[in-house]
Amino acid sequence: MATTANPFSLTAAGDLGKHRESMLANELLLRNQLGEPRRRGVTLPDGFTYGQPNAGRDGGANEALHGWPTLSTTSLPFPRKDKKVDRDFMGLNKAAIGSGLVTASENYEFRATHDVRRKMSGDDKQRIRTRRIPPTMVFGISTRPSTPIFDLLEHKYQDKWLQSRRQQELTNRQENTKVCKKTPGKVYDTRATLLRTYQYPVDPAPLWQMPRFARNAKPALQTFRSARARRSAYSHFESDQISRQGALGHGVYEAAVN
Repeated sequence: MATTANPFSLTAAGDLGKHRESMLANELLLRNQLGEPRRRGVTLPDGFTYGQPNAGRDGGANEALHGWPTLSTTSLPFPRKDKKVDRDFMGLNKAAIGSGLVTASENYEFRATHDVRRKMSGDDKQRIRTRRIPPTMVFGISTRPSTPIFDLLEHKYQDKWLQSRRQQELTNRQENTKVCKKTPGKVYDTRATLLRTYQYPVDPAPLWQMPRFARNAKPALQTFRSARARRSAYSHFESDQISRQGALGHGVYEAAVN
């Protein structure tokens, strides 16, 4: 004789303990059943319908299945929405001061309980007007014209492409002949002559610094008699760095290697 399984065996209470019908619907008390997926869901009341009720009626989704009601009586393509006027904070501050409120917390409480709106000017009223769309206006992208089938059968596009490529090659060839054409009796520079040409040395650009430091931050002492003496001293120092130790060449002289 088969015995029916206890429905509370898959709950936190198990076979023993106090059982209530609400345990079978509590997600936190249910346990997984071996070999079966876990069921998740909410029990809905009788007559429940998904969807949001309409503004004019309470049919909800059932009414949508039979056709949407025509609630709007205007001839515009979409209903007109009145623009909300901004708050007048200057008027609120004036009213708060008149009431004897001067601190920030008092002003905050006053604005929470009082509201003053700005007056709408004539220009703002004209901007609120809804734009009327002509009845023949169509939204979207225009349809592409049909492809001429005779041009495809005659390979017209291929011939046009080949002709454009030929014209481009002829133009490039004419430009190359103009560049390569040499005048007889004229001496042209080669790469060797260009490299042998003396290049005048150009001083490197100075490092960027702020203008105020370039004008005012001058050294307090000038230990060199002239700029020429300074350059001569640095050139001797750079030539002497080779035989000295250290990263900057300030150390002692290196010993000679036998």
